[in-house]
Amino acid sequence: MGTVIRYELTELDLDAHEFVVRMAFSELPFGVLTLQLPAWIPGSYMIRDFARNITQISAHDATGPVVLSKLDKQTWEVPAFAEKLVVEYRVYAFDLSVRGAYVDWTRAYFNGACLFLAVKNLPEAVWELRIPRPADPVTHDWSVATTLPVVDVDDFGYGLYSGRGYARLIDCPVEMGKFERGRFLVGDTPHYFAVTDGGRFDIERLCRDMAPICAEHAGMFGRLPVDRYLFLTLATADGYGGLEHSDSTSLICKRTDLPARQMIKPDKAYRQFLGLCSHEYFHLWNVKRIRPARLAAADLGSECYTELLWAFEGITSYYDDLALVRSGVLSAEEYLDTLANTVTRVLRTPGRLRQTVAESSFDAWIKFYKQDENAPNAVVSYYAKGALVALGLDVTLRERSADSLSLDDLMRRLWERYGRTGIGVPERGIEVEAGELLGASLEAFFQQYVYGKEELPLTEWFGKLGIGYRVRGANNAEDVGGYQPAAPSNPLAPALGARIEPQPAGLRVTHVYSGGAARSAGLSAGDILVAVDGERVSVSNLGDLLNRAAGDAVEMHYFHRDRLSASMLPIMAPPDDTCDLWIIATESLDPKVRSRRNAWLKSNRVSSP
Repeated sequence: MGTVIRYELTELDLDAHEFVVRMAFSELPFGVLTLQLPAWIPGSYMIRDFARNITQISAHDATGPVVLSKLDKQTWEVPAFAEKLVVEYRVYAFDLSVRGAYVDWTRAYFNGACLFLAVKNLPEAVWELRIPRPADPVTHDWSVATTLPVVDVDDFGYGLYSGRGYARLIDCPVEMGKFERGRFLVGDTPHYFAVTDGGRFDIERLCRDMAPICAEHAGMFGRLPVDRYLFLTLATADGYGGLEHSDSTSLICKRTDLPARQMIKPDKAYRQFLGLCSHEYFHLWNVKRIRPARLAAADLGSECYTELLWAFEGITSYYDDLALVRSGVLSAEEYLDTLANTVTRVLRTPGRLRQTVAESSFDAWIKFYKQDENAPNAVVSYYAKGALVALGLDVTLRERSADSLSLDDLMRRLWERYGRTGIGVPERGIEVEAGELLGASLEAFFQQYVYGKEELPLTEWFGKLGIGYRVRGANNAEDVGGYQPAAPSNPLAPALGARIEPQPAGLRVTHVYSGGAARSAGLSAGDILVAVDGERVSVSNLGDLLNRAAGDAVEMHYFHRDRLSASMLPIMAPPDDTCDLWIIATESLDPKVRSRRNAWLKSNRVSSP
């Protein structure tokens, strides 16, 4: 049978928030054992140093304790041992995110990258994982939710799992606790929800809405690459995020994002959650199987650089909400409302003029995932701007092919050439494949919008889809644009040019935008704004105080490094960074544009699930 690596969760220490892991081996083909815990987890491009959470580690064999030497921050070596080698260690787990591990008296959750040491020179070895029922009485009604390959488990999911290759072991997150379950089919393939701490929500509505969304993605690619799929979902008071896996996803959301019972139409919060589920599901193809060549061969012990995240996350971000309207779950108006918000987010990021989406992808390790107070001025999101680049690529393919091709066709081509074969996509592979599909060079497009910093020609792109596009100043702090055929007539409040958050003593400045009033007045991140024009300032009255200011500037008082300062704040109109979209009346459209818009929003599903 060869080497089998056997893992077991021997204890869940609920009070100490620790997992206790035992690791045993059979038929090791070498005399020196090197063990390593990943420094990062696939899908989240930042060094997280999971090994820092190992609080205790030891080893013994049939003769007693053996030496366990630490080589670096995440690597251990057993230089000599006899038969029946066992390594035991404790892992602190108090990270509620989708990337980490967590255990307390309410639930236990883990990604394998946080818990399971890899045998460095046996990446494809067979492994077994035993998850026994926890001993603490508080867990008596807990169950296990995971897509780990089953060998022998009870009705609650406790027992033995097994598979081949370390990559598979760490690609199946595990939730243990009390959760609400839901089930739906896409074709004949079962899909499941396991929602932890969701409160009162409509699980049947969630499944009913997700079924056509998932079917939309499957219909575009032609088939599902899995025989089951699991949405692990943790609901909290304030959380949002997801991480893709080969046959599951791990999600975190607000409880208010889940569908309320008797909900008639999806509200904005629920639409956002549906978009998150759709995004991670699209990763079944784009990222988990169609992968950058560099990530396909990644070493989880150190950074792995690629310029392609704009495509793998940006294209996914384009299709996540597009699938909601194509599936019929959202109306075209609701979809455009969401898309306008995305445009607004990009326009409010001055960093788009300093960093390309290719650079944003490459530097994700040190910039996008480690944003500071200057991030809006220096960084652009390869998710949000990447989605708009994907929109432009879709429009370009449609127009230049006389509407015989679209981005859908490019994604199917990538699936056939790279996803089904397991070959990684080269760094310029998207550009090459798009050009070959079209039969004409797309070098200018990629140089301008992927590797260049030119403003995206959104008026042109939306016009070619029969969609009206306008940018304007924001009416107030809450205005993020949306579906709006008629221009707002509200008077525009002067813009502070900074992000703020309320504090007991005033307003804390978190970010200062380049070119804005706050920057001109000398405000810095961390300053506490306490008064404008002699009046105490708050979130509710800031706009009114700026509106009432006479002249070109108004005096403000603020604390800078705990010293009271004063300066003149220029009265500046808000910049044109707020997007409105709307559907242009059919009768006023060229028939070619009308047909293109219909095709753009048309479902790919062969039949309803």
